Amino acid sequence: MVMHPKRKKKLIIILALLTGVGLIVGLVLYALSQNINLFFSPSDIAAGKAPLEQRIRAGGMVREGSVVRAQDSLQVEFVMTDYAQDVKVAFDGILPDLFREGQGIVAQGKLQANGVFVADEVLAKHDENYMPPEVTEAIDQAHKASQQAGESAQ
Repeated sequence: MVMHPKRKKKLIIILALLTGVGLIVGLVLYALSQNINLFFSPSDIAAGKAPLEQRIRAGGMVREGSVVRAQDSLQVEFVMTDYAQDVKVAFDGILPDLFREGQGIVAQGKLQANGVFVADEVLAKHDENYMPPEVTEAIDQAHKASQQAGESAQ
């Protein structure tokens, strides 16, 4: 069976377009998968659910009395908690004006093999009563888990 030249040309154009669209979709999906910042609570991090050396978001409350500022640099260390588990956070930069102990925060950065979360960005909201939804949910889940653990121990 011999294909007509016009039909053959149309088939080649259609195949080239489909290949191009497939390539573009594949590249877009790959780019998006590399830029996804997953959210983890301190309990998730302590349980080993957070990947090492990959950019993630972590949220919780800044533990009272845990903020340590370096005298000669912008280096700050503090403990982030969901009241079930704690994670040490290291940040080198200027913290938001509303950052304080007892405040809900979301930090973006990478978890190191030694368990320290090295943040490159720390976010705090404008209202002292506001807590990011992810942090509220993580604290509620940690609270429920600790209650269940307490009930099963009795």
